[in-house]
Amino acid sequence: MDPHLLRTFTTVVRLGSFSAAAAELGYTQSAVSQHIAGLEHDLGVPLLTRRPVAPTAAGERLLEHATSLLLRLDAARADVRRAAAPPPARTVVAASPLAAVAAVGEVRGTLHVLPRAEVVAGVATGEFDVGFVDGVVAPSDPLHLPVGVKASVVAEQPLVVALPPGHPLERRKGLRLDDLVDARWIDAPDAAVPLEDLRKALGTQGLRAATLYRGADTAALQALVAAGHGLAVLPNGKGVPLVSPNLVHRVERLRLG
Repeated sequence: MDPHLLRTFTTVVRLGSFSAAAAELGYTQSAVSQHIAGLEHDLGVPLLTRRPVAPTAAGERLLEHATSLLLRLDAARADVRRAAAPPPARTVVAASPLAAVAAVGEVRGTLHVLPRAEVVAGVATGEFDVGFVDGVVAPSDPLHLPVGVKASVVAEQPLVVALPPGHPLERRKGLRLDDLVDARWIDAPDAAVPLEDLRKALGTQGLRAATLYRGADTAALQALVAAGHGLAVLPNGKGVPLVSPNLVHRVERLRLG
């Protein structure tokens, strides 16, 4: 598969538009259509519906592979260029919000606090010298990261359920997530454990989000919890320990390699 065609495909899926993808990539809309048609001919299956523009089941599967393949190619390009360049005088570090504290000791220039996916992509493409990302996994399990970056564990911490003052469960010694499926939750993917990760760990579509928080300030999130807008799962800190499922908050250091 031609990587240029794969990049066109992923851009069309991300933007949901042939014309928008053409504008971003610097192609004509006709060229974008030809790229998609060529890819579909190569694979022998339709990859996109046209109205609306959306991936088919086969397209969804290709998207999973294409994202990793393109990131690996970008990482290889950045690695080769870096091998021929002198070491940087200043270090550019990126970290996801809940991993930023772990990054402090390595900052020798600039620290960017960004969503997890942007940190991984930035390290893979050479935009950042070092990255720190976090996620929830079973104890001692690595984070599921794309090929193209090397990762090493920095820390693992227990998880707690943040509750508002006076909540009926605040005196418990531990909480089971499956007992809280019907509770009100705050969906704060950059400031707490993402609800989607908790749903996957529990194998449920529950954990309904009553409030959406699209920020990275954990203090603001805790204020929302205290005001009764919903519950959140956080690494360590103030709250009742999460005892089931058996998960930890893991921070890993990333570098190109």
